[in-house]
Amino acid sequence: MNASMLPNPQLYGHHGYNANPDQSWMHSQPGHQHQVQQATISAAQQQHYNRLANSHNSAATGMPVSAAAHVQDSGLENVSEDNRRTLGYIADLLNENTREAALLELSKKREQVPELALILWHSFGVMTSLMQEIISVYGLLNPSQLTAAASNRVCNALALLQCVASHNETRTLFLNAHIPLFLYPFLNTTSKSRPFEYLRLTSLGVIGALVKNDSTEVINFLLTTEIIPLCLRIMETGSELSKTVAIFIVQKILLDDSGLNYICATYERFYAVGTVLSNMVAQLVEQQTARLLKHVVRCFLRLSDNARAREALRQCLPEPLRDATFSSVLRDDAATKRCLAQLLINLSDNVMDSGGNHQGISILAGSDTEWVPQFSTLRYYTVPARITQLATLSS
Repeated sequence: MNASMLPNPQLYGHHGYNANPDQSWMHSQPGHQHQVQQATISAAQQQHYNRLANSHNSAATGMPVSAAAHVQDSGLENVSEDNRRTLGYIADLLNENTREAALLELSKKREQVPELALILWHSFGVMTSLMQEIISVYGLLNPSQLTAAASNRVCNALALLQCVASHNETRTLFLNAHIPLFLYPFLNTTSKSRPFEYLRLTSLGVIGALVKNDSTEVINFLLTTEIIPLCLRIMETGSELSKTVAIFIVQKILLDDSGLNYICATYERFYAVGTVLSNMVAQLVEQQTARLLKHVVRCFLRLSDNARAREALRQCLPEPLRDATFSSVLRDDAATKRCLAQLLINLSDNVMDSGGNHQGISILAGSDTEWVPQFSTLRYYTVPARITQLATLSS
């Protein structure tokens, strides 16, 4: 295959936030004024304090550490013992000697305390402590020295970050701080050992929590980063569960119009996504998994909503999706069967003959029209090395 057909290596060699629009996987993002961010934080914090003062239930579940010393003055004497323990665990996050136990206990309670995200974000020093936990294991990633204990500890911190990422009132603050970028070194690891797999899966869970609510703001942020190539590699080489979360993230990006247009804007991006999806189809022929197949079909279906991508898919959609290869695994999945049927209908409209003018594909490919026959055999390729070999984390 012509080397010029491969994606630009600059697309995958850097995982930090980058405002240079010349890099294909990157967008520029307007800077956030410090005053505006501080005003937003102050307003959210004051709103939270008001809830605490006006609601006994909120007081029982949402008092920040910075207010803990003022329980008597605020009329919050009736906080339950269980919630006092929760507040104590949050205070323990500030002490390195007690942090590990506090992380474990709070990760268990994150579903039981509705406003835990607000408490974590607005309590002095807590987010800094969580970020220290994240950064502290960077040196164990390359070479691979991550132990099960270290993995469990940082994953408990990630679980609390997921809590913050999920909450409507802290999600934007989470993005403005660019916290997702601190997780990308974990997604960039390749070791298949359980500690690393657990670390990747939990990190994916944080990103999955961000995209779950179909926020264009979240998608636009992620498009400024290299989350797509990172997810693509996990979709190829990860465990079944990691593949499922990674493709869920890609699917959510595709479902947003900005994400679809971004991926279909250049040949390199479309080729990268299409190649990995097709390779997943080949893998699913051997190990049929309905959960993964559902997401693969939905990704192809969404790609077919773009005119240029639709024209390319008419040439290269994997044959197992056209025939009855997956009929047994989809027997009880009516929704995915409908999606697959709609995909085939989309690709059958206005089918061009082989002598037709492939104008749409030419636009997608730029000035190079020779990629069409190359792409028609897409399902036989493995993911290009420049996609899978992302720059390793510097020690």
